Amino acid sequence: MHTCEKASRANLPTSLPGRARLVWLGLSLLVCGAPALAQAQQALVVSPAPNSPAAPEPGTSSTEQLQQQPVQQPDQQSNQQPDPQLPGNISGTVVDPSGAAVTGAHVVLTRGDKTPKQEVLSGDDGQFSFASVPPGPFQITADSELFTTQKLSAILHPGEILVLPQIVFALATEVTQVNVVVPRIEVAEEELKVEEKQRVFGVIPNFYVSYIPDAAPLASKQKFQLAWRSTIDPVNFVITGAIAGVQQADGTFSGYGQGAQGYAKRYGASYADFVTGTFIGSAILPSLLKQDPRYFYKGTGSVRSRVLYAIANSVICKGDNGHWQPNYSSILGSLASGGISNLYYPAQNRDGAGLTFENALIGIGETAATNLLQEFVIRKLTPNAPHPQTTAP
Repeated sequence: MHTCEKASRANLPTSLPGRARLVWLGLSLLVCGAPALAQAQQALVVSPAPNSPAAPEPGTSSTEQLQQQPVQQPDQQSNQQPDPQLPGNISGTVVDPSGAAVTGAHVVLTRGDKTPKQEVLSGDDGQFSFASVPPGPFQITADSELFTTQKLSAILHPGEILVLPQIVFALATEVTQVNVVVPRIEVAEEELKVEEKQRVFGVIPNFYVSYIPDAAPLASKQKFQLAWRSTIDPVNFVITGAIAGVQQADGTFSGYGQGAQGYAKRYGASYADFVTGTFIGSAILPSLLKQDPRYFYKGTGSVRSRVLYAIANSVICKGDNGHWQPNYSSILGSLASGGISNLYYPAQNRDGAGLTFENALIGIGETAATNLLQEFVIRKLTPNAPHPQTTAP
């Protein structure tokens, strides 16, 4: 601009009047100032916006300019997905119907897959928790004494900390059936008391018959108790006296003589036979051989089956194990009683082994006849006998 001013001054005619010189000077200024104004306007148009990146400094290379450019990072957080296998935690609380915490409740977590179940006990505040549980459906089972079992199903999402709704127990209302098993010896004792009241016509003892097919077996003490009760019964003393009177009238065991002395000897011998036969055949041997000395009333079936049953029971009996077996107790008891009788029978009436076996055979026959009466007659003549019961199939 100074150059143009100098040139205009140099070329200015000194000869022009004063007003002309001023006009010429204005035109020179206009011509020289137009390019400068154009450059200033171009600089304003190229100026960067306030928010745009700063213009590179003069003299900066292209590589340096690229390094100075800020790099925009993608929004990774907005596009990141959770791990589908990330485990989570499950917690909850168990309470009773009143809302009080249940301590020591058994809580089990199970899943549909093959993952092992997890078990915990609730704490003092009724809370429980499971850590590192794989995501997916699951079931919670809670149980405690006196309460019904509660179940809860839900789904655990990956990485979720799940707090379950409160699990409320309900009082158990199921009826528990308790089977009280009475000891066998006590059952037998009650049945024995009933048998000791059994009397034909309400008078004659009928103790050795059971009208209960599946009666409990007698203990050894009870077998001796029944034998003792039978031998001391007043009615049996009367029956023994009647037998002794018949023997004296017939002259049986003539060695005893007649009169009161002969009658007393016959009475003693008959009572001795009764006592030894009862204790040996119905108490001692049955206790040793585990056999039942009683006759078990049948009461059902055809007449023929009942007759055969009654006769067979003279040589067979029921064991303490409930199975039928040969009646060794009765047979050996008759032989033993017959052998002992040789000690007090008159010498002329003793027949050694022959008398012993004869008395044993007579005893078996008497037992068979008595059983027939028991099966068809005596039951009807025993007013306080219990009704026969059938064994449940």
